[in-house]
Order: sequence, then structure tokens, then C-alpha cells
Amino acid sequence: MTKTQHRVWKYGDNVNTDVIFPGKYTYTIERDPAELARHALEDLDPSFAGAVQPGDVIVGGRNWGNGSSREQAVKCLIASGVHAVIASSFARIYYRNAINSGLLVITCPELAEAIADGATIEIDMEDARIHYAGAAYDFPPLPEQLREIVSAGGIIPYLQQKP
Repeated sequence: MTKTQHRVWKYGDNVNTDVIFPGKYTYTIERDPAELARHALEDLDPSFAGAVQPGDVIVGGRNWGNGSSREQAVKCLIASGVHAVIASSFARIYYRNAINSGLLVITCPELAEAIADGATIEIDMEDARIHYAGAAYDFPPLPEQLREIVSAGGIIPYLQQKP
């Protein structure tokens, strides 16, 4: 996980788990990744599920993922092929659900303010820096153990590979 290029989907502040993954599906399709992906962000951006490409990133504003603790709000983005969510700030439970499920989350308010929807960015995990439009945006690096959990695909695969 060093330098990677990604297309951006930009959203605003206070995007909650009900619009990331609609609550009406919580107990009906919770285990089918393809079906989870079909409903990702449908109440916020109906075009997302049909147009997102593997490796795309979401950039959100403040308090991304507030609301309920439903894991489907993370799993639907993973199933959609989203590489990372970058935001000004995260709701705590969403942040930890993302790490535990293997979704990279990066806090970078300066980038969230500056970025345009549809832009291309380069994420440099080694230097904890995102490059966009000739500028570099530093972010707090994830602690080593959290990077390992994300790289393993989540907490369960991480623990299964331990001796």
C-alpha cells in the first residue's frame, strides 16, 4: 500500500449511515455483497451504485458515518469497490467499523475542503500524503496495527493470520 491513483466521489457534511446504506434493507440483504453494493448511497446519490469503479474513493465532510452502528454502511462501500473514505472527520463507530471491515479511512480536512467531485488523487500511504492538483495534503498516518488490519481485509482475517 504505497502510492495509488483514485477517482473521487465528493459528498458533504453529516452523511449518516441511513443514506450510506438505507435502513429498510438492514435485515433483508445483510450478507449478499452484490446486493449491498446495489444500494450503496442510493438515498444520497442514486447514480453512485451504477457508476462507481473499483479503486474509487469517497471524500466527505465533517462527521462522516454518523447515525447507527450498522456495519452494512461500511460493507456496501467495500462491496462497491471503494478503496477508501477520506473525510474531514468521522463518527467514531463508523471509523472503527471501517477499520474492522478492512476499509481504509483517512482524516484530511484540508483535502476535503479543496477537492472537486470527479478529481483524481494520489494517496501515498508511506508518506501519509495525498496529492491533488499540484498540492500535497498531509494526514495523520494510521498506527501500524490498524494498517495491518486494513491490509489483511479486516479484523477477522488479520486475527486468522496470527500464529
